Amino acid sequence: MSGWEALLLVVGGLFAGGINAVAGGGSTLTVPLLVLAGVPGNAANGSNRVGILTSNLAAAASFRKLGVQGLAHSGKVLLPVLCGSLAGSLLISRVTDGAFETIFGLLMVPLIILSVRKPKARTDLEPWSPTTTAIVFFFIGCYGGAIQAGVGLVLLAALTRAGFDLVTANNIKVIVTFAVTAVALPVFIVQGQIAWGPALVLASGFTVGGWLGARVAVSGGERLIRGVMIVAALVLAGGLLGLY
Repeated sequence: MSGWEALLLVVGGLFAGGINAVAGGGSTLTVPLLVLAGVPGNAANGSNRVGILTSNLAAAASFRKLGVQGLAHSGKVLLPVLCGSLAGSLLISRVTDGAFETIFGLLMVPLIILSVRKPKARTDLEPWSPTTTAIVFFFIGCYGGAIQAGVGLVLLAALTRAGFDLVTANNIKVIVTFAVTAVALPVFIVQGQIAWGPALVLASGFTVGGWLGARVAVSGGERLIRGVMIVAALVLAGGLLGLY
């Protein structure tokens, strides 16, 4: 890893950590950056999780310091998300490259549709039943454990549908994403799919970006979050079309 590659990973991680804290979709930037730095695709998918873990921990701590509470609200979704994350990470490690591309393409279509829709706090709708909540968040966990990229956007859509405002939903999102990654990361470590040098360099930028992104989310409010979500959606579309 050259000096410019390390700098690119730090800067990319800083930007992606902020994007993830405010909305989601940062991994669509960092995984290609890892590949550009010479990390093979499967290892890039695993190595990216190190930065995701540290940045979401930093973002959760920043939200808490700023007085935004999310931990108490995340309990009912954590167990199905964790189960889904373990299942997704185990399954994705067993598929062929062709099958992975097919799964990725199918999942990105609804993801992009969700990301361009404006999330709203829906207090006028009946809350999901415990069974529906468990099923929805289990499959979100499966996606996060398998691919990760854009899972924050899916979480925001589900959480705002449950009636949370976007700032509170962002706090719950980073807590849930941290839990998803904490379960999935050991699977990639055991299978030797972590390039530790690039992963730790990227994680340094990710962590600072997560801390700063949480502060921006709180100070900027929902309008800023909405704007970043639109940008994140465009980034996701560009990655799907192979533009970078």
